[in-house]
Amino acid sequence: MAAEALAWAEGHIGQGPVLVYSTAEPSAVRAIQGKLGSEKAGAMVEETIAAIARGLVERGVRQLIVAGGETSGACVQALDITQMRIGAQIDPGVPWCHAVAPDAKDGLHITLKSGNFGSTDFFTKAFAQLQA
Repeated sequence: MAAEALAWAEGHIGQGPVLVYSTAEPSAVRAIQGKLGSEKAGAMVEETIAAIARGLVERGVRQLIVAGGETSGACVQALDITQMRIGAQIDPGVPWCHAVAPDAKDGLHITLKSGNFGSTDFFTKAFAQLQA
């Protein structure tokens, strides 16, 4: 799944923000959780999103918005981020950060947004702030 998402993203990188997300109908989520267990199903999604984040950085992407608390942690680990400098606030409790990671020679801008933070136009504001 990560390879498919990265193949799709390669054709869009450089044309503007690229959005990669996971979703399914509630009944499908319940069925998968019933088969695998909630923890295993969640971990699979987090690992896939983290692999996509790592692949994007390997392809030169230097600005990432990661939504979801557990997913944020998985992405930080997958990117081997060793330190972050807090930057400008996008919304209360959610800043841009400059991160140091091995695959990003000059670092990268990353924001880690849990589900409880950010306004409905958070993603638009986040990328506009970096453009300014």
